[in-house]
This record gives sequence, C-alpha cells and structure tokens, in this order.
Amino acid sequence: MDLRKIKALIDLLDKSNLAELEIKEGEESVRLARHSAHAPQMMMAPSYAQPAPSEHAPRPAAQAMPAVSATAAEAQVGKNGKDVPDGHMVRSPMVGTYYASPNPDSPPFVKIGQTVKAGETLGIIEAMKMFNPIEADVSGTVRAILVSTGHAIEFDEPMFVIG
Repeated sequence: MDLRKIKALIDLLDKSNLAELEIKEGEESVRLARHSAHAPQMMMAPSYAQPAPSEHAPRPAAQAMPAVSATAAEAQVGKNGKDVPDGHMVRSPMVGTYYASPNPDSPPFVKIGQTVKAGETLGIIEAMKMFNPIEADVSGTVRAILVSTGHAIEFDEPMFVIG
C-alpha cells in the first residue's frame, strides 16, 4: 500500500470520531486504532454468549401512557421493569453490543455505588467490529446500570444513571 494512502488514512482517522479503521486492498491491509488515555486498549473481541433476541419483548408500562414523556417514563421505569433512581442518564450514542469489561476474564469497568469522573470509561459498545468506549459525561456515583453484557443496544437507549 502506498505511503501517501496510509498518511491520508491517518488524517481521516484524526479528523473523525472513529476509534479504529481497517482497510484491505487485495492481500495488503492496514489497521489504525486510536487509543486515548481514558480508553482501554482492546484488540480482540470479547466472546460473550449473546442472549437470543425475544420477538415479544415486554415494553415498560410507563411508555404506553401518552401523558408522560418518554424521558420521564424511562426515569421512572427501566427496560427490565425495575425502578430507576433519579440522576443523570447516560445514553447510548450508537447501535451495537454492550460489554461491561474489555474481555470476559476482566472485572467490569464500573459497579453500582462506584464513584466516577467525567471522561472515565463506563463500558464499551462493539459496532461493526470496532470497540467504542462509553465515557461518563458527568462526575458522580453510579446509581444504576440499565444494560447487561452481550445486550444488543439501540441508539439513545438509557445505559447508566449517575447521581
């Protein structure tokens, strides 16, 4: 691969918010990865057993009420039907698969009751074979973790409550 192409790819990675970029041309391939001070370095995909998708997943009752906004409803009842504590809601910035730790043998990035600082990694989302750290956007205490490892996550889905 031409050195000019590699430099152009590096510039593309720098200007984007991508964490990783891989290009293949014939038998040649180049893989570029950005590793910030806050993001863990992950090179292999975690091998978690993903739960089978449910065709008829129950919806929280609070979302069915038209008088209550979706945000207010999610603050009261989570996807699993349990009460969600008050606090700042950290939402998924993308669609993908959530992982609580960098690999199955590692402890989770955060636990309920743990104090976190803004910018600290709470978990990761795998999207298109790229691992994207989910960082706390506020400092505080993790009051709830609303998703589980291997969970298929949607854009803007509530993930954590920080109070």
